[in-house]
Amino acid sequence: MRSVAGGASALVLAVSPVAAAGHGWDKASDVGRNLLVVAALGVPAIQGDWTGDLQAGGSLLLAHGTAYGLKRIFPEERPDRSDRHSFPSGHSSVSFAAAATLENRYGWKAGLPALLVASFVGVSRIEANKHHWYDVVAGAAIGTGSGLLLTSKRTNGVRLIPFVDSRGGGFSFATRF
Repeated sequence: MRSVAGGASALVLAVSPVAAAGHGWDKASDVGRNLLVVAALGVPAIQGDWTGDLQAGGSLLLAHGTAYGLKRIFPEERPDRSDRHSFPSGHSSVSFAAAATLENRYGWKAGLPALLVASFVGVSRIEANKHHWYDVVAGAAIGTGSGLLLTSKRTNGVRLIPFVDSRGGGFSFATRF
């Protein structure tokens, strides 16, 4: 876990706003997203946690696929006018899926640094003029939802389960003694 926190800290320092001036914001968001994907898939693999690796892969694919589909359904022009694939932010959805997966599977010591990097990715997408703020918020919600939905705690004693019904939704807390 210390290596995850150390890697996240190094990334934040390496791609700080000073280093990411101008067009560098776009590059910084790529680096952050890629680091989070490697961490979400690599941490379980290093620990021999193949269930965690499978869950991380599913969370990342669900977030990416959902964002991709919504981009086709709701074609919105990017702030830089480069294309009509602004909503939602794919970088944010994948980054927050990785962060939520790490937090849900391994706890806050892995999740907090990952969440900081995912937040940096979201801000970078706005600063790179690739997304509106609401594109990033929607991507973060998609990614967080997929990470929480498909990832379970490594210890099966405690679970936080999201639910939705015709009258609303929420979370159910369950523990085993």
